[in-house]
Amino acid sequence: MKTVSAEEAVAMIPNGSKLMVGGFMGVGTPEHIMDELVRQGRRDLTIIANDNAMPGVGIGKLVSAGLVKKTIASHIGLNPETQKKMIAGEMQVDLVPQGTLIERIRAAGFGLGGILTPTGVGTVVEEGKRKIEVDGKDYLLETPLRADFALVQAFLCDYLGNLTYALTTRNFNPVIAMAATTVIVQAEHVVPVGLIPPDQVVTPAALVDYLIAHE
Repeated sequence: MKTVSAEEAVAMIPNGSKLMVGGFMGVGTPEHIMDELVRQGRRDLTIIANDNAMPGVGIGKLVSAGLVKKTIASHIGLNPETQKKMIAGEMQVDLVPQGTLIERIRAAGFGLGGILTPTGVGTVVEEGKRKIEVDGKDYLLETPLRADFALVQAFLCDYLGNLTYALTTRNFNPVIAMAATTVIVQAEHVVPVGLIPPDQVVTPAALVDYLIAHE
């Protein structure tokens, strides 16, 4: 793990990158990194996340700034700006059932070739997808989702990069940390090695590439 400023971290993210962003309606989203992405004007981004939060919050900041080319999410219901851009053809939106979304991300992190799910069988969701029968029941093969960068919010990070999360910030963050080429972490507290008990480490240091220094 290397400690960098938010400016240095975002400078490593090219236009057109595929980003996984932690959080659930903005809770657990690294806001400082979102702000820096807007400040540096990173464009044509593909955002993979549970949702698009709300205007002015989390991923919503990127949407408002016109930086998102495509979003892959389980819902966009609380962000009217995403809805307007989708209807106007300014942003591509791939809606994926929440359970399927997180399992596709997990599949990438675990090196699997995909997952089998009955969700969507017999609907428009199955169009263009392979259908596989198991014990007389039909399933859709959903392929893994990977990203160039995972932008993670943690509660504690020690000097090696071991992470732990608080409450609902644990949603999505640990899983996306396994499914991206480069992992950038914003932590609320940076603590000495040993302060986080080994059995409470959720994301091990081996997965973390960069930590945002407190500024």
